[in-house]
Formats: sequence, structure tokens, C-alpha cells
Amino acid sequence: MDISAKRAKELAHPVAGDIYGTDILRVLDRSQDQLSIGQRRIAKVILADPNWAAQANVDEIANRASVSAPTVIRFARALGCEGLTDFKLRLAGSLAIGMPYLHQKMDSDAASSDIVRGVVGSITAVLAEWQRGMDSGSVEAAAQVLNNATRIDCYGTGTTSNFLAQFLQSRLFIRSLNVGAFLDAHYQLAAAGTLSTNDAVVAISFVGRMPTLLEAIRLGKQRGAKIIAITRTDTPLAELADIVLATDVPSDPIVRVGTDACVVQLLLIEMLTVSIGLKRGGAILDRLLDVQRALATYGVDSDDPPMRLES
Repeated sequence: MDISAKRAKELAHPVAGDIYGTDILRVLDRSQDQLSIGQRRIAKVILADPNWAAQANVDEIANRASVSAPTVIRFARALGCEGLTDFKLRLAGSLAIGMPYLHQKMDSDAASSDIVRGVVGSITAVLAEWQRGMDSGSVEAAAQVLNNATRIDCYGTGTTSNFLAQFLQSRLFIRSLNVGAFLDAHYQLAAAGTLSTNDAVVAISFVGRMPTLLEAIRLGKQRGAKIIAITRTDTPLAELADIVLATDVPSDPIVRVGTDACVVQLLLIEMLTVSIGLKRGGAILDRLLDVQRALATYGVDSDDPPMRLES
């Protein structure tokens, strides 16, 4: 028997404050006893491999659960979803909630293949959800500002942000931009105090609340520089920025900046640098070739280094 419409609504929209309020996997886990025999088989298949289910079509789910395709559709509706597409969207959202359900279900004796599938599947689901909500126009606007800037400062505060600021600096440097990375609070303030209306700052912070970073950003803003923030949309840093490249992914329950946040920030930097490279066109080809020649001729970290280290 299908779950009643009232019960489905209660399961799909639990009381406020429930951290699993949008977690369709938790809804499914709690409602199995109210499903038909065929629908229980579908539930078992999905709970066993939710990452696969989030990408499978109706026939694939039906075949694995040994049911008909219409039964799969009825199963989704029994859970309060409009259909399978809606169910899969909610499933992707469930996989994107922090250390998702799948990780919580892993035991200490989980096979390495389960860990690989779980981690990769979790990040894939998070990225799919993030991509659906991201504003591509903000990437274009930020790339335009950086391409036109006389000087670019990259500010990072904390281990991950420091790495990302240096990574962004290296990517912009080889594209012939005047760019520096400042990772210390004093250097950031000193740099911000010398900015002008022709300059831009890229501030990277998933947390977006570091007092010293916010001070430097306020100073740079007072001096007329354009502020681009790679952060979440609900942070003080975002409120100060002219352009926000949003990193709205679930917070990791264990570490301050989790893998999902780090990957999203790296992707935003890649999008920025690709867009800037396209804007600069042939003007940077010679520069890129010069960099490649220097590394190929003198680099000791190439596949077959020439080792030309004569004094």
C-alpha cells in the first residue's frame, strides 16, 4: 500500500530544526515498512547504492530491483515526489548534505571499493547540485574585472585559502597579469593600503568571517578597488564584495573546510582563468610558450630532465 498523502508530506517535510529535513534517503529509510513489496525492493536497491541510483534511469532501477518501470514511478510518488526526476533531484540533495548518508552508513570494515565509490559519488552529487544553483554570469563579470585590472591581489587566510590564493596567483601570472598573493594579515593590510580604483582583490575564504581578512577588504574597498570574493553567499565577506563567486556547498562536520568546498573553489578558479585566457586570446600565447620552453629546458621535474645546471 502506498503511503498516504498526509504521511508522505510529513516525511518529506519534517518539523523545523530536523537536520535531515530535506534528506530523502532518511525519509526512505524511515518509511520502508509502509511501502509495497515491490517498492521495498526498490528502496533496498537505492539504499545499497544511492550514488548509482541518482544517475540511473527508470529501466535500470526497475531491472536491478526486479520490478516494472511503472512501479518505480509509483515508488517515487509514494514518497511525496512528483516523479522519478524529482526523486533523483532530492536524492542528489541528500548526498550533498555534509558527510552524507552513505558515509554515515559505512562501517569500519568497509571495503576500499565502497570507500572509493562513496567519496567519488558524494562529491559528484555535491558538484551537480552546486552547478545547478551557480550563477555563471558572476564568473564572467569577475573575469572581466580581472582582465582589465592594473593590479590584482589574491588574499587567503588559513591553510586551504592560502594554497588557493597562491594557486590563483600562478594561474593569472602565466596569463600576463600583474598579480600577487598575500597570505599574512599584515601584508594584506599593507597591500590593501596601496590599492587604487584600477585594481582588484580576490579574497578566498569558505568561512568568510576572518576579522583580519575583513579589515583588509574594507580598506581595499575604501580605496576603490573591486572586490571579488570566493566564499559562501551568507558570509560577511560576501556582503563586502562587489562580485561573489559562490561556494554554497554543505559544511563538513569534521573539518572546517571540507573536500567538497576545496574542489568547488578550485573549479571556480579554473573557470576564471579559462575565461580570462579566452579574453586575452593570442596576446598570451607567446607568454605561455615561453613558460613551457623554460620548464622544458631547465626544469628538473620534467619526465626526462636535461639537467642543465652548469654555473
